[in-house]
Amino acid sequence: MRPEDEPDVARVLAACDDYVLVATGSPALPADVQSLYYSLPEGADLERKHLLVMCDGPTVVGVVDVVDGHPDRLGCSVGLFLLDPRARRTGMGTRVAQHLLREAATRGIQYVTATCPQSWAPGRAFLVKMGFEVSAPAQDRGPTVGNRLRFPAEQGLCTAVRKLDGAPPDAGHPDRGTP
Repeated sequence: MRPEDEPDVARVLAACDDYVLVATGSPALPADVQSLYYSLPEGADLERKHLLVMCDGPTVVGVVDVVDGHPDRLGCSVGLFLLDPRARRTGMGTRVAQHLLREAATRGIQYVTATCPQSWAPGRAFLVKMGFEVSAPAQDRGPTVGNRLRFPAEQGLCTAVRKLDGAPPDAGHPDRGTP
């Protein structure tokens, strides 16, 4: 994401109020784009944070927020993977996710974590389709979720983990192997 993409990303966030309201309890605001730059869990390295835009031709239609090397050097956390409603169900999200998963594996990442509100059925279905194991919400996981801090209104967030090709069987499992 470049500074000149910010108005388009703000438009995408506003168009995705169906998700934003479920996830945060309030509508998207223009300042939410700026907060994407700085939203980082404790202990994570800002240099390892990546904000990516998805484009359909010259038009920005989605945004991805990723921190590699989190929660440990073998993992990668996705804080946001969001497509404008007009771009959903076109296959773009699947193609982008598959590309990013392949890219992560080539960089030695062994597992990817993501979060999704339990009440956001389209997101949970997408995660399952992409091969993630989605766990029920856990209240004892603290204020950090995925690669960002949890907002007070965010309740019922499911954690999803996907092991990448070549990863050991327990990679990314919260109770075994790497966290």
